[in-house]
This record gives sequence, structure tokens and C-alpha cells, in this order.
Amino acid sequence: MIPEPRTGSPPPSPAPLPTGRGIELVLLAFAAVLVTGALALVEANQEQELTQTLLWVGLAYLALFAIAHIAVRRFAPFADPLVLPCVALLNGLGLVMIRRLDLARVERALAAGRDAPVELVSRQVAWTAIGVALFVAVMWVVRDHRTISRYAYTAGFGGLVLLALPGLLPSSISEVNGAKLWIRIGGVGIQPGEFAKILLIVFFAAFLVQKRDLFSTAGRRFLGMELPRARDLAPLVVAWGLSVGVLVLERDLGTSLLFFGIVLVLLYVATERVSWLLIGLSFFLGGCLIAYQLFGHVRVRVQVWLDPFADFDNTGFQIAQALFGLGTGGVGGTGLGAGRPDLVPYAESDFMLSSLGEELGLIGLAAILIVYLVLITRGLRSALAVRDSFGKLLATGLAFTLALQIFIVIGGASKLIPLTGLTLPFLSYGGSSLVANYALVAMLLRISNAARAPLPRRPSTPLPPIAEAGTELVERPS
Repeated sequence: MIPEPRTGSPPPSPAPLPTGRGIELVLLAFAAVLVTGALALVEANQEQELTQTLLWVGLAYLALFAIAHIAVRRFAPFADPLVLPCVALLNGLGLVMIRRLDLARVERALAAGRDAPVELVSRQVAWTAIGVALFVAVMWVVRDHRTISRYAYTAGFGGLVLLALPGLLPSSISEVNGAKLWIRIGGVGIQPGEFAKILLIVFFAAFLVQKRDLFSTAGRRFLGMELPRARDLAPLVVAWGLSVGVLVLERDLGTSLLFFGIVLVLLYVATERVSWLLIGLSFFLGGCLIAYQLFGHVRVRVQVWLDPFADFDNTGFQIAQALFGLGTGGVGGTGLGAGRPDLVPYAESDFMLSSLGEELGLIGLAAILIVYLVLITRGLRSALAVRDSFGKLLATGLAFTLALQIFIVIGGASKLIPLTGLTLPFLSYGGSSLVANYALVAMLLRISNAARAPLPRRPSTPLPPIAEAGTELVERPS
């Protein structure tokens, strides 16, 4: 005899959804194997033996990303499982190339009878540790990304202060290579603009959510497009003015271009109007013409871009050597530790692309670009999947920041566009960029967790048995 089900029993609970943390752990282990093997290959080619540096850099790398994985598992269990492994692989390859350039610098110093310089790889590992610590702190503090929108105007004010501060400080503590981007105290320096871009993205995302209806209001029609009203162009004018201000005060073309591009894309995503893009590009072209006429350093950048070999021994030396390195690498590269990337000035920072291209070749660069593409695509996917408008704009701004910065750096190093002085995210040497980008990734993972997490189930009230149910008198309508 089959027993009858008990009336009012709760339905069986569904099986728990997969979080993807196992996939993340496997991919992190794969990244660790690649990075460790690359480090061993560099030392074998350069030193003809394996040194203690390989051991402690490898162990530090494993420990840091184990901590990052535990933090994601604890604070964002449903976050995208591909984001952190992409970051780990890029950061690890950056450590490999910085170590390779360190060995070349030491060899050249000893050959010239000078003392061995300080190894940059140890500093980069320290900056990575600070970045992972900030990554964990952001994930712990920001339990819900929507709470950030409450502090939008504070973030906007703080971002403007950080963006303008180096330009207002004396050149003795803020200027490096002609650009006033730094705050240097003693032997430590930071670039406040790297953190300012995140704060300004938060502000513009919240502001555009609040004022979306205002910016979506159509004005006159022109060539089939609905142009915005003149009085609604204020945010774009302000962004353009700030970009020009950065160019004037800090003589930094890269940050100016990056900041204006972020604002323009957020406006387009918030309003879905192509007219904003066309108007923004018009502002950009006008700003380029004005900057070329007024600022000598912009004219020099453009002239070097047009013909780097016209002044090979001076202004064109850096980009020319980078092009020689890319040409030497060819399709397959010279092999890790077998090239001469150290001949390019700032090969570990501004021209990390040429260093990697020489020793890994076109195939290696294509693989790195695919990793970047996966990282950006997963960020944009989180923007599409998250349910609130602020999260959509914030994730779009964060992911597009990485995409635009990568395009600017690669375009400058390959002579597609003029040089701007930005660095490749997670690959290039530099503390401020690395630490700020870890905070950016933490926010992306927090948004991804909100997008992928299952909705909370409402407790269901069991129906009483029929025998205990009350009766109701229903009158038939006449």
C-alpha cells in the first residue's frame, strides 16, 4: 500500500547551484604552472642555473593568489570564475618579464663596473601583495555594490581632488619625464590618477542613473538622429574641460584621453543614443586640434608618431627601438631570456608590450590579448546580467576602462596612435596602477556575484488540510 503524502509538507529544497569556485581553482593552478615554468625558463637561459629568486617569487605568487581565491570563495561565492585566473596569469607573466629585465640590467651594470641595481621584481611582488590586500578589503567592505551609489558625490569630489593634486604640487615632488602625475615622498611614489578614475566612474554611473530621463530627452532631429538639447550637454562639456585641464596641468595625454573616453561611453550606454557618440567625437577632434596648436609636448608626440626615425637619437629613439624589438620577435619570438628587450627605455613599464613581443612573438602577444579579451568580456557580461541600473553602468565603466587603456597602450607601442605614457594593466611594472586595478577587479567580482547569485526564496506558507479549512459563503450574483 502506497502511503499518502502528508498534507502541508514543505516542497523538497532544490539542489544548490554551482558556484564555479572549483573551476577557478583549477585555472589558478594552471596559471601558476605556466608562470613557474616561464620563470624557470628565463633563469635557465640567462643564469644557466635556477636561483633562490625563482623559489621565493613562485611561493609568493602562490600564496597571494591562494589568499585572493579564499577571499572570493568567502565573500563572492557566485562571482565569475574566469576573472581572477585571467588577472593571476597576466600578473604572473608581468613578474616573469620584469625578472628577465632585472637580469639584463644586472648584467649590463656588472659589465660596466657598476654596482648591481635594485631588483624591480621584488618591488613588484610587494605591490602585488598590497594590491591583493586592497582586493580583499574591497570585497569585505562592499557587501552590496548598490550601497556605493549613496556616496557618489563624495566619490566624485575625491576623484577630482586626486586627479588635480599632482598638477598643483611643486614639480620637485610630482614631475617625472615631463608629466606631473606623481606624489613622491622619500623613495615612495604613487599616481593618484589611477585611483581617481575608479572614483569618477562611480560618480558618473550614479549620476547618469539619477538623470537618465534628462539625458534621454530628444532635441532636434538631424540626419535621422535625435540630438540632445543644448542644455543637456553639460556633463560632456565638463568632462571635456577636465580632460583639457589634465592635459594643461599635468601634461598627460593618456589620462586625458582615458577619462574623456570613459565618460563618453557611459553616456552612450545610459541613453542608447548614437548622437552622444558623434558629439563626443566632435569634442575630441576639436580638443586634439587645440592641444596640437597650444602645447609643444603634444606636437612632439604627434611628430614622433608620424616619423620616429626623423629624430632617431633623441625623441624617436624609444618607439624606434620598440619597433625593432617587435620586428625581431616576428611570429614565434626569440624565446624567454633570449632577446634584448632591455635596449628599449622603460621596457618594464611603458613598453612592456615590445618586451613581450620580442621574446614571445606575435603568437604570444595574441595569446595575451585573448586573456585580456576574456577578462573584459566577462566584465561586460556581468554588466548585462546584473539587475540594477547602477550596477550595469558601473560594471560597464570598469570593464571599458581596462579595454580603452589596453588599446591606448598597444596603439602607442605599435605606432598606431601617438604615445601616451599609460601602462598595460597587471603586466607592466608600477605600483599605483597595479593596486588600483586590483580594487577595480574586486568591484567587478562583487557585481558579478550579485548578477549570478540565486534570488532569495520567499518562505512558502503551507496550506491547511481540507478538513480544517474554513468555509466561506459565496453569493451568486443576480
